[in-house]
Order: sequence, then C-alpha cells, then structure tokens
Amino acid sequence: MEKAFPECQKCKQGVLIPLSDYGREGATIMYKAWVCTNPECGYNIRIDNGDISRGREIKASDK
Repeated sequence: MEKAFPECQKCKQGVLIPLSDYGREGATIMYKAWVCTNPECGYNIRIDNGDISRGREIKASDK
C-alpha cells in the first residue's frame, strides 16, 4: 500500500513529510514534526511538550 503525504497548503508545490525524534527518556516520538519538501518554502509544524508551533525558522542543530 502506497502512502500519500499531504500537499503543503502554503506553497502548493511540495508535500509535508513526517519527522520523528526521541524524548528525554529515549522513547521514540513518531511524527514530532512535518516539513515541506520544497526547500524554498520551509513550512513546518512541530509538537514541543504538547504545544503545536507552525512556521518556525529551520536551521541546523548544534547537536
């Protein structure tokens, strides 16, 4: 079964792909963020400690 990702509602050119992360205790957090595949767009949605944020600047991690 092929998975279809949602179209980016900001640029209409990319699709939103899910990203996962690890929590403080090392547990996997599935779909912590969704990011547009269009590099010129940069739209993103994140969940941090239960809060949803949209459109934060994407930058390289210091880790």
